[in-house]
Amino acid sequence: MLDVVVIGAGQAGLSAAYYLARQGLSPETDFVVLDANPAPGGAWLHRWPSLTLGAAHAVHDLPGMKLPPADPAEPASQVVGRYYGNYEKTFSLPIRRPVKVHAVRSLPMDDGAPSDTATAPLVVETDAGVFTTRLVINATGTWDKPHWPHYPGVETFAGRQLHTHDFSSVAEFAGQKVLVVGGGTSAVQFLLQLADAGVDTAWSTRRAPEFTTREFNPDWGRDVEARVNARTAAGLPPLSVVGVTGLPMTEQYQNGISAGTLVSRGPLQRLTPDGAVFEDGTTFAADAILWATGFRAAMDHLAPLKLREPGGGIVMDGVKVSREPRLLMVGYGASASTLGANRAGRAAAVAALERLNVPVGV
Repeated sequence: MLDVVVIGAGQAGLSAAYYLARQGLSPETDFVVLDANPAPGGAWLHRWPSLTLGAAHAVHDLPGMKLPPADPAEPASQVVGRYYGNYEKTFSLPIRRPVKVHAVRSLPMDDGAPSDTATAPLVVETDAGVFTTRLVINATGTWDKPHWPHYPGVETFAGRQLHTHDFSSVAEFAGQKVLVVGGGTSAVQFLLQLADAGVDTAWSTRRAPEFTTREFNPDWGRDVEARVNARTAAGLPPLSVVGVTGLPMTEQYQNGISAGTLVSRGPLQRLTPDGAVFEDGTTFAADAILWATGFRAAMDHLAPLKLREPGGGIVMDGVKVSREPRLLMVGYGASASTLGANRAGRAAAVAALERLNVPVGV
């Protein structure tokens, strides 16, 4: 039986694995990391080729190894995939991939009765076999759970609909009219790229876009995490981190506003076969709709543990799950962003070590 199974080898999962190994847990013998992706890189592996390192959100250094200098014009997916792969090799982390986790369950007693959730092992069921473990650190993030909002008439729209999850290149939209829905960074980047390619666009957001000139420093980061964590501590579904941070008012974004590209038409009222109707009654004829509407936590495999509260969220104390002492979660709430993933990975490793009665010196 393993001491810890880490599910997910993105930033938070790798951070947790690093600290587990640093404190003396033996790779493969004491812990493993299960990753559904075919190669290193976490969610970055799936980002569209036109998202270059220079245009991406900051790629944070993993603990113990800085991101090497790279060409800002290189696709971020390639840079991060290479970095994560070298990181895994450098620290001999026990990554098994591709392994898809189907369910995490409590190991029942011999008579089939429920086990003591405080001490009984967990069973991690995968397409590569079953793993029995004392603890699970869940670091599956959000990429595999794109959020598609529903609006009246959405099923009647005759054009193409796709999500950020499925975006590949602006070249696919040459000569078209594209409606971009969503108020986050991805929506803004799509709009600018489409406009640069000569594509006619419209932007819809539920609220007025929140551009900010506030300096993104450590104090700001801690404030953002505290605001997101306040909801998870109450068992409420977490807000997206960008919903709390706002959008940085860069020179590029200011130019986009001045050009009219980054000016929202407001909320959608409904869709029609040939476009959209906004709440102010104006319309936009569209050939395609790009839903840049974010993601939800990818946690279907944890459903057998019955973690959710009536409000739909999970009560958390940092990375600890109140209902389930054998489970630690990163990539949920504030740590769903690169903003807090390293700290969350370390916190989960420390909490796991303490529960295993391993002296902690990290």
